[in-house]
Amino acid sequence: MLRAYLFLLIYIPFTIIMSLCAIVGSLFDGSGRTAHYCAKFWGRSGLFLGGVKVGVTGLDNIPAGQPLIFMGNHQGNFDILALLAMVPVQFAWIAKEELFRIPVFGYSMRRAGYIPLDRSDGRRALKSMARAADKISGGSSVVIFPEGTRSKNGALLPFKKGGFILATMAGVPIVPFTINGSLKINPCTRIALYPGTLTISFSAPIPTSGSREVLQTQVRSAIAAKLEQ
Repeated sequence: MLRAYLFLLIYIPFTIIMSLCAIVGSLFDGSGRTAHYCAKFWGRSGLFLGGVKVGVTGLDNIPAGQPLIFMGNHQGNFDILALLAMVPVQFAWIAKEELFRIPVFGYSMRRAGYIPLDRSDGRRALKSMARAADKISGGSSVVIFPEGTRSKNGALLPFKKGGFILATMAGVPIVPFTINGSLKINPCTRIALYPGTLTISFSAPIPTSGSREVLQTQVRSAIAAKLEQ
């Protein structure tokens, strides 16, 4: 527990500093590249400070030169840092609207091109999803955790349908990924941090030409196939 508190003592101020850097950088670079570089540096720094190593397989399954939707399981907070550090293309996060209201951090997310989803009611959610789909089909790759939250025991939770509706609206391929080891490093049920190795496995891209139900089954099967029990 002491390690976790020491980590937070350093990393929270560092997060604020990097968020400010991303905001300033975005004022001079509308492409989001500078903000994304800041995010990658933030992710790599967090992994280093936490004593977390990352192994990656399946990078050859990531097509170059086209927008993609990355979908995978979610076990802990270090998932985000690992994906920022290791995904070889510029991407944005699909995140709930509430996160964008956090002072400094939320504004830096907007400046970096991250995409908010308003889930307060059906009509707003649909409009929000349509805007997100336009941005993705226009060239922005994104990462989505279809479970919607972290798993407390590592098992796959039921998938939310929103990400798959978005994928079919955007019409871009989904690249499934499977994360293992994150739960042992940073259990979601308590404040604790244990050095270790987290792995990310990317599976072959899945086209969004089928029905939402079929697509959801295909993505879930791809993630589950590489999940360690």
